[in-house]
Amino acid sequence: MRSIPACVLLIAGAAGALLAQGEARPRARDLGLKPGVFDPGPLNAITDVAGVTVGHATLIQGDEVRTGVTVVVPHAGNVFQDKAPGAVFVGNAFGKLAGSTQVDELGTIETPIALTNTLSVGAAMDGLVRWTLDQPGNTNVRSVNALVGETNDGGLNDIRGRHVRPEHVLAALTAATGGAVEEGSVGAGTGTQAFGWKGGIGTASRKLSPAQGGYTLGVLVQSNFGGVLTMGGAPVGRLLGRYAYQRQKAEGRRQKAENADYGDGSCMIVVATDAPVDARDLKRIAARAVFGLGRTGSSYSNGSGDFAIAFSTAPELRTQFGAAAPQSRTLLPTDGVSPLFQAALEATEEAVYNSLLRATPITSRSGKAEALPIERVREILRRYPQP
Repeated sequence: MRSIPACVLLIAGAAGALLAQGEARPRARDLGLKPGVFDPGPLNAITDVAGVTVGHATLIQGDEVRTGVTVVVPHAGNVFQDKAPGAVFVGNAFGKLAGSTQVDELGTIETPIALTNTLSVGAAMDGLVRWTLDQPGNTNVRSVNALVGETNDGGLNDIRGRHVRPEHVLAALTAATGGAVEEGSVGAGTGTQAFGWKGGIGTASRKLSPAQGGYTLGVLVQSNFGGVLTMGGAPVGRLLGRYAYQRQKAEGRRQKAENADYGDGSCMIVVATDAPVDARDLKRIAARAVFGLGRTGSSYSNGSGDFAIAFSTAPELRTQFGAAAPQSRTLLPTDGVSPLFQAALEATEEAVYNSLLRATPITSRSGKAEALPIERVREILRRYPQP
């Protein structure tokens, strides 16, 4: 294996203090926000799906670099040799989701999923390819379909400097673990913004009842999009005075696209489930995750790349590299998938809330993003009590 940097969290100066504030910031359920009807898993995270791990590499250097990498690993084995069933759903394709065409064609995922910034997709692909080639048993591998998603963090990060390196992807992979997932201004969410506030990484999960199969579904988001923030039905964005097309409405005239008031941006969504569903139904589940952004007030604007990647961890549905013999499989029938649709909607909504609530403020030479003001949000939610 190639050497990997010992330090995954790269922090300079006061930036470390900003990240540390996340420990005191609440998640959605701490504020009484409990979207939907299903209960979360014990961690309320994508890692509630057994075998799924998450790792971050966070780059904060000087007054310019505010970026990073987040990886989601589908299972603990050799992902290339035992490919997970997977699918991609495109809400709006203003983005660079590398590797998606082969996933669409074959219905399998053969590397971990990496998220980063727009101009670092190539570096992230290189890191995933290096990692895959170095796995035991992959000596003769000559083709790797690295799956990398992105959002543009150029408002806070020196994105043209392309500071993410393949080694950072390897560091995130080395750091990937189960258990609680760090959220907010970390990894691929370090330099992101959402609804005019600091965005970031967020996660949530749902556990179905035994009558519905007892399956678990988890979601992780990289929030960097805009619209009119709604939380549990409360018009938080409007009441806080930050929402899409706010200035246009006030000035009564059309503005240039780059001044469109918190409407543009992108969101990457990763959905994991242990339910035995194939690529066809995983695409349908991924679609519900993108639909779930609508519950938070997404504008789905022209400049927003809204993508969801979904996979199943069911071992019997994995495709072994080079296998040609028939394979016996057990699949959930289509009429049994509806609870997973509901779970995807709910978990995506809550993951977006967590990405905002847990995010800490970030300042750089490129710009400044304030964290969502918790006490003001509390006051608004009191006026719109949750059922």
